[in-house]
Amino acid sequence: MGEYKLLLEHSHDPAYATLAGYQAKGGYAALKKALGMERQAIIDEVKASGLRGRGGAGFPTWIKWNGIPKDKKGKHYLICNADEGEPGTFKDKQLMETTPFLLIEGMTIAGFATQGDAGYIYIRGEFVDAAKALRKAIDEAYAAGLLGKNILGSGYDFDLYIHLGAGSYECGEESALMSSLMGERGMPRLKFPHVPLPTISGVWDRPTVINNVETYTCAPFIINNGGNWYASLGASTKNSRGTKIFSVSGHVNKPGNYEIEFGTSLMDLLEMAGGMKGGALKACVPGGSSVPIMNAQQCDGAIIGYEEMAEAGSMVGSGGCMFLNEHTCIVTFIWRTAQFYANESCGKCTPCREGTKWLLQIMERIRSGGGRSGDIELLQEVCSQIDGRSFCGLGDAAAWPVAGAIKVFRDEFEYFIEHGRSIVQSAESARMLPESPVVAVS
Repeated sequence: MGEYKLLLEHSHDPAYATLAGYQAKGGYAALKKALGMERQAIIDEVKASGLRGRGGAGFPTWIKWNGIPKDKKGKHYLICNADEGEPGTFKDKQLMETTPFLLIEGMTIAGFATQGDAGYIYIRGEFVDAAKALRKAIDEAYAAGLLGKNILGSGYDFDLYIHLGAGSYECGEESALMSSLMGERGMPRLKFPHVPLPTISGVWDRPTVINNVETYTCAPFIINNGGNWYASLGASTKNSRGTKIFSVSGHVNKPGNYEIEFGTSLMDLLEMAGGMKGGALKACVPGGSSVPIMNAQQCDGAIIGYEEMAEAGSMVGSGGCMFLNEHTCIVTFIWRTAQFYANESCGKCTPCREGTKWLLQIMERIRSGGGRSGDIELLQEVCSQIDGRSFCGLGDAAAWPVAGAIKVFRDEFEYFIEHGRSIVQSAESARMLPESPVVAVS
């Protein structure tokens, strides 16, 4: 277990972002192999690999690919969710900037397996450098006959487009993403069982496969080396296979992206990032700001795997791993988090639209020194009314950090309410304070 560079093996080499450099490292061998395979055989290899979606939910990739109708009666589409709006996560950005052909080849393989006619990379609007790298790579691929009509003489046609979003966190949710892609307001839609799955009726009401950047980039390695080979990575875990890129930030000496084999311990990941900076480990948010926070005791011995992290009290999520030192005020950290989700709620449904604002108002009241007896219970009640009751996962993402922090660091909330100030007094925590006092909201 430990660091295992698969997707990031050549990311340090500028030549790898060019077609010649990519092919020199074995690029497009997987596509050539895939085009000679039966479509179902490709999906079966992905099934054997145990690959699960790397965007956060961990849904088995092969189920999506296999869910596309085999009797094609119209156009099929492929979407890459490259929005990456989860705070603390920046892995897809690096993949797009340094390994663009890995994504393009992976999407072309997925397109062939699912009879896709066109693919769309829905990329976060702020990722200008990533969009430029992809645009250049797509142009090279078209010129070389690796996209477009009759790819590599196989008779398969596949077009690939880039669509820049406007920086909305909500558009990372797949139905809101599809709405935005079609020129509609970026809000979530009804989901199964009320309406067909995207694999049956997705973008433009046609069968659609949606995966994120990291998921698609795994496909060339699975086809080249076989699903069983990929499944051998992370075999020590219950049901997590392959590698996972973690974006490590916070109070560490070497923040950055680290690709590890599933089964690696959370403390080993911390060691790869140079260990703690400015104080001892106090807490960790292992999978992006929406997942429950862990204290140092939970981190010790925690194994990185979907089921294993759940048993430790949190989630793998998107891989945005933030380590916090002993000088961090948890109440302030959660206030910042609540502020983000209140701002990003699209406003479509009442539990999220109103609930995220209520969470922020209560947190601001506590932060301003006006906390009241019963505020902790009120926060928990609001969380329970948002979690599982909102139109999409943004409500859950807003509730989990607050509820999780109260569960693990309740004493800090109690101290702040009783004394009107943080239990932690340091320059680090002071930098997270609002510039001016916040007016308490009744």
